[in-house]
Amino acid sequence: MLMRKSVEQVQRESETSTLKRTLGPWNLVFLGVGCIIGAGIFVRTGNAAALHAGPAVLLSFLVAGIVCALAGLCYAELSSTLPVSGSAYTYSYTTVGEFAAWIMGGLLLLEYGLTVW
Repeated sequence: MLMRKSVEQVQRESETSTLKRTLGPWNLVFLGVGCIIGAGIFVRTGNAAALHAGPAVLLSFLVAGIVCALAGLCYAELSSTLPVSGSAYTYSYTTVGEFAAWIMGGLLLLEYGLTVW
C-alpha cells in the first residue's frame, strides 16, 4: 500500500513507454484556459461570490487567485523533479505511495467526469 517507485525507475519506464510529450507550453496554456472557461468560471464563480462572499467579493477572488498560483507552483516543482509524461497520479505514486496514487487516479476520473457533465 505504501510502495513507491524511485525517480530513476519512473524515468527508465518512461523511456520504453509509448507516451511521448507532444504538447508545448502554448498548447498547455490554451488547454488550461479552455478548461477554466469550459468549467463555467463566469457562471459558478460569480454565483458563489455573490451568494457567499457578500461585500468581500474582491477579497474572495484574491484568495482564490493566490491558492491557484500556489497550486501551479506545486505542479511546476513536481514536474521539474519528475520530468516524465504523466499527471498527478505519477507524481503521487513516486512521492507518497501506491495507495495515494490510486486515490489520486479516482479523484482525477471524478474531476474529469464532472467537468464534461
